[in-house]
Amino acid sequence: MISQQDNIYAHAADQIADFQFDQRVAGVFNDMIRRSVPGYAQIINTIGDFASDFVTPNSNVYDLGSSLGSATLSIRRQIEGRECQIYAIDNSLSMIERCTENLSAYVSDIKVNLLCADIRDIDIENASMVVLNFTLQFLPKSDRDSLIKRICDGMLPGGLLVISEKLYFEDEQIHGLLDKQHLNFKRANGYSELEISQKRSALENVMRPDSLTVHKQRLTDNGFSHFSVWFQCFNFASMVAIK
Repeated sequence: MISQQDNIYAHAADQIADFQFDQRVAGVFNDMIRRSVPGYAQIINTIGDFASDFVTPNSNVYDLGSSLGSATLSIRRQIEGRECQIYAIDNSLSMIERCTENLSAYVSDIKVNLLCADIRDIDIENASMVVLNFTLQFLPKSDRDSLIKRICDGMLPGGLLVISEKLYFEDEQIHGLLDKQHLNFKRANGYSELEISQKRSALENVMRPDSLTVHKQRLTDNGFSHFSVWFQCFNFASMVAIK
């Protein structure tokens, strides 16, 4: 997946608009995510490994908030021959267009249905696996429980949900410690103080992370029987829940 270098916030702006997954972000998204989210490549690769274990023949897989299709590609490579369908959904047309290009570069017998839509409007049916990869944190908090319930209701017994999120920590000292390490990670990847500050301002109104306690409670309250964090680096984590 070819990506330009992310320099969206490299120049001082009089006003910082709320972050959007628009054409500018889609064009640099691979570089942005690599330099901003520790462990992203490991998360994507392991989502494919989970698919190998959990996706059952003739079932559906949902990648909710699919962006450029990295998780969908990782899953698709691992489930060849199972006569499944993947539904890759994103509400950004720019992301869907680039995802289409990325998916078409590889031959597969697994059908991928690409939909430009709000994931809150999608019916989940016959699902053996659902992925929310850094997606839930961008929804209003009031909508998160109902989405998780609809996902669980539409999953097969034993189905797997993977949720990757930035975390908020109730312990202020821990939150400050891990937030500092994340900022150092971004600095080490070439982001300037101006870029870090301006992007943080752009995200503060649109991305509201939950704590690990809230995630676990939400999942268990809405029908999932098993839960664990399988990956964490600083304030970023990926979790699994089994129906």
